[in-house]
Amino acid sequence: MLNLNSPEFASSEITPKEKFLNRRNLIFGGLAAAGLASEVRKRLPPIGMPTVAFAASKLPTQPGSFSLSGEIVTPKQKATTYNNFYEFGTDKRDPSENAHTMHTRPWTVALEGLCANPKTVDLDTLMRYRPLEDRTYRFRCVEAWSMIVPWVGYPLAELIKFANPLPTAKFVEFISFFNPGQMPEAPSSLGFPYREGLRMDEAMNPLTLLTFGSYGETLENQQGAPVRVIVPWKYGFKSAKSIVKIRFVAKQPETTWNDLGPGEYGFYSNVNPTHDHPRWSQAHERRIDTATFPHTVPTLPFNGYGNQVASLYAGMDLNKFY
Repeated sequence: MLNLNSPEFASSEITPKEKFLNRRNLIFGGLAAAGLASEVRKRLPPIGMPTVAFAASKLPTQPGSFSLSGEIVTPKQKATTYNNFYEFGTDKRDPSENAHTMHTRPWTVALEGLCANPKTVDLDTLMRYRPLEDRTYRFRCVEAWSMIVPWVGYPLAELIKFANPLPTAKFVEFISFFNPGQMPEAPSSLGFPYREGLRMDEAMNPLTLLTFGSYGETLENQQGAPVRVIVPWKYGFKSAKSIVKIRFVAKQPETTWNDLGPGEYGFYSNVNPTHDHPRWSQAHERRIDTATFPHTVPTLPFNGYGNQVASLYAGMDLNKFY
């Protein structure tokens, strides 16, 4: 029986190192821009549209802090059929149709880099390390659409405390799973595996959730199963999916979208209604909820979480450090 109060993990095999593709492929710049512009025009699949069935299991949870109240939760069917997960295709419907090819068991997450307790953790132990919380968050995509989703997890800070980063560790880097045999729809020019990162104080913020489920059940593959992060005050691509490595590093890590389009996707990518994307306004967003069609609502600074996170960026020019 696992003692949830114990900070010790059982050891397991280290996840094999995936081969990095050329992350600075010049051809991808044009492909990504064209693909993303096309995605913005994709319509939401209608309610009742058949989707690939995944085996989901109930998760034991307790009420979490910071949850929204008084907002309409996006129906699970919509939240799981309108996704960005380029490893399974670039159309919003592609992940729900193609992600069944990814194997999420067995699964391990390696804690690496500048930490006193590097270790590889199996998924079951990771999920039982701390009690799982229900947290309903706004989820805002850089393409100006948003959802209200009940996520299940616990603060990423708890895992970071276990890893015990060294004083020289200033950033946290996330590496996502990539296997071409399980992801045949992945664009060959995109620099997989997917890479993301946060500043240490962002990663330690109580809002940042190490996430194992949604709607009271385990994550579906297209949502980033079996483990991802949710950083609710940032655009969605900052919330890395299907994580296999967490690295503690001294310098700002290279991240997939920031490397490929630094003029469009900043490292910080805080939700900011006054800093437009070069190709569309960020002042409003299409809210996907129980309505038949998405409706437009004003974008909130920091996605409405300013009281919890604005102090992290005191004195910073958020149009320069976007």
